[in-house]
Amino acid sequence: MGELLSDLWVFMKVRKKFWLLPIIIVLLFVGGLLVFAEGSAIAPFIYTLF
Repeated sequence: MGELLSDLWVFMKVRKKFWLLPIIIVLLFVGGLLVFAEGSAIAPFIYTLF
């Protein structure tokens, strides 16, 4: 996982694609929220947002 993030950072730095960083952060946040909410009592409320 660390190598993937390292390669992604080098790609963005070399190609000047820093606009990808907010997109990646939002995708990771939404994915983490869905994984967290899967086993909790707030799951029905999270799924209504999507």
